[in-house]
Order: sequence, then structure tokens, then C-alpha cells
Amino acid sequence: MRAVLQRVSHAKVTVDGRATGEIGAGLMILLGVGREDSSAIAASTAEKCANLRIFEDDQGKMNRSLLDVKGGALVVSQFTLYGDARGQRRPSFISAAPPGLAKTLYEEFCEALRKLGVNVATGVFQAMMSLELVNEGPVTILLDSEKTF
Repeated sequence: MRAVLQRVSHAKVTVDGRATGEIGAGLMILLGVGREDSSAIAASTAEKCANLRIFEDDQGKMNRSLLDVKGGALVVSQFTLYGDARGQRRPSFISAAPPGLAKTLYEEFCEALRKLGVNVATGVFQAMMSLELVNEGPVTILLDSEKTF
């Protein structure tokens, strides 16, 4: 599982001109599901996202987590995080999970965040979406369950 986390003051996703998810301060999470991912990986990635200390404390140090600041999470499925463009001009997506598995694990990831106490908003799985966000910092973190980066 791969995730791009962006610390935001506001984020919104729209489908066909209609907002389907919106948050104030918190994390914009672009989530890619891989072929080998499992429910356990979805849960551990959600726990990592919720507890990653990338929000500033009173001294301006990144010492607080999403749970500490009581922020929201806007989670958008993005299979293109598994795009492999090494050595070619057209990315290969062979490592991305097929849609059925990807949707199940995406939903399990969102539910795991909710169980941790995070207010979760979402996009629409497999829809063409438009994202708006204000990245604060800017802070952008890449996570990969296989720890390739």
C-alpha cells in the first residue's frame, strides 16, 4: 500500500461538479493499493497515518499527530501511485491491485481510520475526481508498506 500524505488547512474532492468529500485542517491522503496488500496492511497503514507526527506543537516542531490535533482525513483512491515509469514513457500499472481488491482495502483503510477516531471524508472509487487543497508547510510525506522509500 502506498500513501501520499499532505498536511492541509482545507481539502475538497468533487465529482461531476458536486463535492463528495471535504475537510478543514488535517490530512489529504492519496491511497494506492497494491496486488499483494491485505486487510492487515490496510489497518497498519491507517494507524501509521493517524499517528505520524507531522503537525506542529507550540514550539513549532513537528511533534503532533492527526489524532493529537483532532484533524480530518480526506482519503482518495489513486491507483496511479503504483505507476512504474522506469525505462519507458508509458507507466505500467501491473503492480496495482485489481479494482475489486483495491475497493475493499480502500474501504477497510477508511474504516480503520474512523475506528481510531478520525473524521474521514472520501472521494468516489474509480470516478474522475477534481481535488482542491491548501498544503500547509508545505508538508508532504510518502509512505509505502513495503518500505521501498
